[in-house]
Amino acid sequence: MSSVRLAFSSNGACPLSSMAEGARGVIVEVHTHDEGRADRLLSLGVTPGASVTMLQTFPGVVFLCDQTELAVERRVANTILVRLQETRP
Repeated sequence: MSSVRLAFSSNGACPLSSMAEGARGVIVEVHTHDEGRADRLLSLGVTPGASVTMLQTFPGVVFLCDQTELAVERRVANTILVRLQETRP
C-alpha cells in the first residue's frame, strides 16, 4: 500500500470523488494500494499541497490540478483526499 500525505493531519478531508462541480480544495493525501498508480498520479502533479478544482463529476471525474486538466476513474478519485476550501460569495 502506498500513501503520500502532507505533514499536517488529513482530518476534515474528503475524497476527490465527493467534491461538487466548481468546488476547490488542496490535496492532503494520495492513498492507493497500487504503487504504480501512485507513481503515475505523482508524475502528473497529483501531490499533497496541489490545488484542485472539480470540473465534472459525471460520467467521469475531471478536475484541474494546479494548471493541468485530468480525468480519472471514480475509484482512483476515491484514493485522493482533499481538504475543501471555503468559497467566497
